[in-house]
Amino acid sequence: MKVAIVGTSGAVGQEFLRVLEERNFPMDELILFGSSRSAGRAYTFRGKDITVKELKHNDDFKSIDIVFASAGAGASKEFAETITKYGAVMIDNSSAFRMDDDVPLVVPEVNAADAKIRPRGIIANPNCSTIQMVVALQALEEISHIKRVHVSTYQASSGAGAAAMEELKTQYRQLLTGEEVTVSKFAYQLAYNVIPHIDVFTDNGYTKEEMKMYHETRKIMHSDIAVSATCVRVPALRAHSESIWAETEQPVTPEQLRQAFENATGIIVIDSPAEKQYPMPLFISGKDPVYVGRIRKDLANPNGITFWCVSDQIKKGAALNAVQIAEYLIKES
Repeated sequence: MKVAIVGTSGAVGQEFLRVLEERNFPMDELILFGSSRSAGRAYTFRGKDITVKELKHNDDFKSIDIVFASAGAGASKEFAETITKYGAVMIDNSSAFRMDDDVPLVVPEVNAADAKIRPRGIIANPNCSTIQMVVALQALEEISHIKRVHVSTYQASSGAGAAAMEELKTQYRQLLTGEEVTVSKFAYQLAYNVIPHIDVFTDNGYTKEEMKMYHETRKIMHSDIAVSATCVRVPALRAHSESIWAETEQPVTPEQLRQAFENATGIIVIDSPAEKQYPMPLFISGKDPVYVGRIRKDLANPNGITFWCVSDQIKKGAALNAVQIAEYLIKES
């Protein structure tokens, strides 16, 4: 088993290295690829240094079985044929192929079997905010079909990459020392602020990030569910939070949903308001599961239920989900 990472130097690429090592992923060799800027760098994996090769249109992928790609949509589109032409399975973390009819969009806790049908040899990893939401929604869907969802996200700086995380740290330091604040990765200063704007705005007034949650949820869950999202950037480093209101065909009690969450794979319930216990990014960064809490009836809708959901964007929202897809394929082969 030979495995490759494309885009090793980025935040998600680095997380791939950690997740593959943590989970003792079964492989005989790991090959690392990156841009001309990253080529020549060495990263340690399982006690050995591996030098990054430059990603090129050649035969480097001829003997590779699984490729985790996280170099951006442009690189994925340009190199997909090069990566897959000898039979490698490309698990792509970008937005390049998510809504293509002939590319499965997979969250293993929800639709793992979709990964088996991949005409182009490509499996798409969903958007980070979608991943954690559908893991939670699937538990509710199994009680009663979900008709619609309203969600407000509170997305950490990690969603914009490693440089964005550093910019947030830098902004706080600059503000404390009276320096001019650096603003590059976000539309405005993020420190001491929240920004209701992630990705570009579309003609309907929603951003692309918000529309991803609408379209991707329907594809992953094979459902007519309607999702209305407001995505907000907040000054946290890692782990996205979401406030979710769901309307089901039949009323669902908080007790029913809590039990479904507790029985579900990949979900941890922290829901003791009296003891001030609920999921928060501060304590969830770097952890694998999707965490839920604040489970309660929607006071504005008799068929509504609402809850709070937190998960690490770089881990379950990106690298871990992709690795879990690969683990499923190995198990089923």
